[in-house]
Amino acid sequence: MTKLEQAFEKFDEYNKQAPEIVTWEGVIYPSEYFYAIKLHEWVKKLAPNASEALLLASRCQHIGRWEIARNQYPEGRVGYLTWRSDLSRFHAEKAASLLGGVGYDQSTIDRVKEIVRKQKLKSDEEVQTIENALCLVFLQYQFDELIAKLSSEKMISILRKTWGKMSEPGQVAAQTLSYSVEAQALLSEALQ
Repeated sequence: MTKLEQAFEKFDEYNKQAPEIVTWEGVIYPSEYFYAIKLHEWVKKLAPNASEALLLASRCQHIGRWEIARNQYPEGRVGYLTWRSDLSRFHAEKAASLLGGVGYDQSTIDRVKEIVRKQKLKSDEEVQTIENALCLVFLQYQFDELIAKLSSEKMISILRKTWGKMSEPGQVAAQTLSYSVEAQALLSEALQ
């Protein structure tokens, strides 16, 4: 097995511990494992010649996400942003530990951590590719579930922010997705 395959195996083993599940096309998956696989698939579509560091980052972007619960932080924007920042550091450090365990050098580990932490978003093409892929995973696999939980106004706000996070390749890919009638209506309104 290559180092890349060993790292994927370690990431997948870890993410299969996620307590939440996702059912997709009749198959049940641990949530973070499912989303890591789908993020990796999107990165490969968006960047067919992706570097090894980008491929690694795509598979561990939210590794162990369930270990730092949102409800451990105060309600509101400041609490949310603090939670997201702490999660980002946690994901990067967990990935670094696992990558070191399979023999990756420090420069590769540091690069994966930069991508996972989304440092230099908008100016770093690989970081932007991860952001595009994350938005596409949301739109393809999580959008409809969120519609059932939030008001139309809140969804439109989220969609506008999501669209703004993507660069042109992400936005073009988003336009190729199949959406439910309700999702398409919200997206159309958000993009007016």
